[in-house]
Amino acid sequence: MVSYEEAVSRCWAEVDLSRLAANYRTARAHLSGSTQLICVLKADAYGLGAPMVAMRLWQEGAQFFAVASYNEAAQIRRVLPACQVLILGLCGEKQLVSAIREGMLLTVFSRRYADMVVCAAQAAGCMARVHIKLETGLNRIGFEPEEAAGEIARIQNSGHVALEGLFTHLALRCREADQQQIALLTGCQKALKARGIAIPMVHAADSIGMVRYPEAHMDAVRTGAWLYGVYPRGYAHPEESQLALTVKTRIAQLHRVSAGECLGYDETHPIARDSVIATLSAGYIDGYPRQNSVGEVEIRGKRAPVAGLVCMDQMMVDVTDIPEAQEGDEVILLGGGIGVDEYAAWANLNRNESLARTGKRVPRVYIENGQVVEIIDGLD
Repeated sequence: MVSYEEAVSRCWAEVDLSRLAANYRTARAHLSGSTQLICVLKADAYGLGAPMVAMRLWQEGAQFFAVASYNEAAQIRRVLPACQVLILGLCGEKQLVSAIREGMLLTVFSRRYADMVVCAAQAAGCMARVHIKLETGLNRIGFEPEEAAGEIARIQNSGHVALEGLFTHLALRCREADQQQIALLTGCQKALKARGIAIPMVHAADSIGMVRYPEAHMDAVRTGAWLYGVYPRGYAHPEESQLALTVKTRIAQLHRVSAGECLGYDETHPIARDSVIATLSAGYIDGYPRQNSVGEVEIRGKRAPVAGLVCMDQMMVDVTDIPEAQEGDEVILLGGGIGVDEYAAWANLNRNESLARTGKRVPRVYIENGQVVEIIDGLD
């Protein structure tokens, strides 16, 4: 097990479990008592570390999680055997058998995949628990609305599937289009009822839909980004979703570079003045965007601009205007005074991507109420 001193020696990510829990509570406060909150933990909980995040949310009362793949679901089940976990994407044939035997919830989105699930259920010797995905406008995966009721009836008639949910994903292009998607989902629900098929859980809203369309919370809301501190743009109460991730590194070396010189692999951005350059012990493989002289970091409460092209394992910043900077100093790459919106804009990234790209070799240091409670090294 890595020590705290080892974890913070090069590049590390601090995960504030207190903020995570507070974000969960504010999300829960947006919902009525009858609406479930499905906590989305895909992509290793957007880079924060899915097992630790799941366990902390479980302590807050979360019982239902969603992931993208079978191996992500298995990871959550290892630490929370009693939780409900919905796999949102494709599983292979052997994975389907394992998922069904383990009681995981599957997303069924096409006739071919439905047949695979039925065959896997027969092989597993038990019923497959499924949520049906409806394609209403995102144009990704799902049954087309006009065929859905008939296909769902066919799936139910197989005798090997337990229909536990029906859902769609909003494209969030505009309110009118979103409302049309919601109408298609509720229309399918009504068509199923006319066939005598009742679906226990219907859901459409994600983190953005949660605050934008309270009238469409239905039986459940799937919330991911909000939990980690990414709130809808323009939302009037950003304090309800606080960034739970701070990525840090250290100054490895300070050196003077003359005006006209280029830094690292860059040959197009010669520095304009004699400068003091700090080489940081983090690079694009750790998650920082591979930009050329774009972006800033925070050192001793001050901003330092990125200088030159970010390398795989190292990057340079100009600290000429921070004369107090020293080798070994802590540097904030994301978090602190550098918000996720600004960070993402520098490299034209999606904000969720900005969190999730934090590299595997970056230790996660978990903090609760200001105290370190766990350290996880992804390379152990």
